[in-house]
Amino acid sequence: MIKKRASNIEVKKINRNKIFRYVNKYGRVSKPDISTQLGISMPTVLQNINELIKQGLVHEVGEFESTGGRKATAIAPVRESYYALGIDITQNHIGLVITDLSGDVLKHKRIYKPFSNDREYYKEMAEIALEFKNNEIDEDKKFLGVGISIPGIVDTRNKKIQFSHALNFSNIESERFSEFIPYPCILINDANAAGFAEMYHYDKCFNAVYLSLSNSVGGAIIVERQSYLSDSTIADKLYLGDNLRGGEFGHVTLIPNGNKCYCGKRGCFDVYCSAKTLSQYTDGKLEKFFREIELGNKNLLKIWENYISCLAIGINNLRMIFDCTIILGGYVGSYIEPYISRVKEEVAILNTFEMDASYIKPCRYKVEASALGAALQHIEAFLCTV
Repeated sequence: MIKKRASNIEVKKINRNKIFRYVNKYGRVSKPDISTQLGISMPTVLQNINELIKQGLVHEVGEFESTGGRKATAIAPVRESYYALGIDITQNHIGLVITDLSGDVLKHKRIYKPFSNDREYYKEMAEIALEFKNNEIDEDKKFLGVGISIPGIVDTRNKKIQFSHALNFSNIESERFSEFIPYPCILINDANAAGFAEMYHYDKCFNAVYLSLSNSVGGAIIVERQSYLSDSTIADKLYLGDNLRGGEFGHVTLIPNGNKCYCGKRGCFDVYCSAKTLSQYTDGKLEKFFREIELGNKNLLKIWENYISCLAIGINNLRMIFDCTIILGGYVGSYIEPYISRVKEEVAILNTFEMDASYIKPCRYKVEASALGAALQHIEAFLCTV
């Protein structure tokens, strides 16, 4: 009897969660629509909508036009009922994002601030982040917490950052980053955060690799990604590996005995496909590189073609290993959409099994994807409790 009652409680929770996620996703819906699309009875829908109204998570916003019968009441989410802040720590900058229950970027900012592993930096980072948050969010009761993305291997179990080449440290306590932030904090690897953000709103269930082409090459592996509206309370499953190094694509050997990598090895993916490989020719400015190739700069076009050739090898290797969708993100990924057909052509030549490369996608989030993904850790954690 107790087991059955527990099961009923769980079913009720799942139904309420699915109903809120549906309303939150589509913005303005009717109760009959919810019932039909989710396969949940009208009495159950009515009961849950009333509970969600009491919680301040949804509200009635007028009526739909009549289709012959009684006008249906329109239900909409109160997305501004909760917010979260995302911080992306890089070697030279701090990226900031505010999001609400929509999971979209509401406000973003990037500040030049070279990293330094000392208390003064962490204090200033917190002050910058809190000022940004306070300018956008009035009430603390609406604030869920802060997500922080780090270019390194994050060990959440032992609350440590194992290693970060970009920030030049190893084995430091995670609390250093949150010491001066008076809110719940979650730390996450930057590529995993960006991959999480990229996949967050998809309806379809699928596996994917997110390839981050920033000042270093990394990535995220999303396994059995669940639909936003699925029965699962986990939106995405990040495969981290036995040693938390899953997705460290930058150190896959691309060219045997090739150019030397910062890791000490030769021929790494990172050497040939990081954003620095391109920006080094335009005073460290990637935007300038792509502007020049748009203008037809012949020297830079040759460099770009060589970059695409190397990138194609890496993408094909990932496709052979994971056999899934591959999303190109990071700094280069934010510029690559106009050239995606050219990338696909090169990859298709290398692929043993497929004539095209339709599985390759440009990233959707061009700005502050890692900061957004970090903030979404709090949004998703909250949604799981609804």
